[in-house]
Amino acid sequence: MSTYILVDTANTFFRARHAVRGDLDTKLGMALHVTLNSVKKAWEDFDADHVVFCLEGRSWRKDYYEPYKRNRQETRDAMTPTQQEEDTLFWEIFDEFKDFIGEKTNCTMMRHPQLEADDLIAGWVQSHPNDNHVIISTDGDFAQLIAPNVKQYNGVSNTTITHEGYFDDKGKPVLDKKTKEVKPAPDPAFMLFEKCMRGDTSDNVFSAYPGVRKKGTKNKVGLIEAFEDKGTKGYNWNNMMLQRWTDHNGDEHRVLDDYNRNVVLCDLTAQPPEIREIINNTIAEVEPKDVTQVGMRLMKFCAKWDMQRIADNAQHYSKALSARYPK
Repeated sequence: MSTYILVDTANTFFRARHAVRGDLDTKLGMALHVTLNSVKKAWEDFDADHVVFCLEGRSWRKDYYEPYKRNRQETRDAMTPTQQEEDTLFWEIFDEFKDFIGEKTNCTMMRHPQLEADDLIAGWVQSHPNDNHVIISTDGDFAQLIAPNVKQYNGVSNTTITHEGYFDDKGKPVLDKKTKEVKPAPDPAFMLFEKCMRGDTSDNVFSAYPGVRKKGTKNKVGLIEAFEDKGTKGYNWNNMMLQRWTDHNGDEHRVLDDYNRNVVLCDLTAQPPEIREIINNTIAEVEPKDVTQVGMRLMKFCAKWDMQRIADNAQHYSKALSARYPK
């Protein structure tokens, strides 16, 4: 049994950009530091065997559902010239970081033009069912994958999600900000159902039933009641799924139709068959690399970007970057 560190690369790199205040050089340095430190910490904390960096392609979801992530382009179009310049520099350094990982380390790097990193990470977990996996990401989409052998580590907040609960960097349970009580363990199945019903504003996936309540009332079924009835497809399930509503354009929607659409978009095990085949083939093509002197190569990369602290401890960081895929 092996333990894999699965890095949602762009998410980790760009989230770190917003985790610190300061000038551009400070933000750029923080993005590299957080990414490498997250890998090192996960490697040591979970006694890992290999690191897999997963990259973004142009998602197949954009062809399946035209509005998908259309809001991202609108955000970019609204940037000021200064923000555009900063964004360009971040992408340039991100590309150099990708080249370093791909060419100067023994880490696996996966990318396919039609796939998102989420697809590749979920596919890797599914294709290695008897191994342990630690997903490095701040993305809530991965909650659906949490299981006894799958954890998620957030390198920005330094917290870990397991099937037993949420824990800080010292292993203590995380408290809910509202209730001040220990945050309950995630329920992956319900969290996925709720996401498919509510949609995802960050990805521009529209709700299947706008305004739906989590818990029902005397006269109206809620998400909890419908979910509990999902297996038998009884009254509560049908009462919700057969509801119809009209959007602001005057178009009528049936909840079940939009829910099924969102399942394809959001459920990381429910991609169309042709996409599943691409995911499986991409993973099957991974071969071990044989790069030597990874520590020295890391020190050269650190020197270029003035990462003295990492360079001074290169032997600790290079352990994760040197480990070959135990295929």
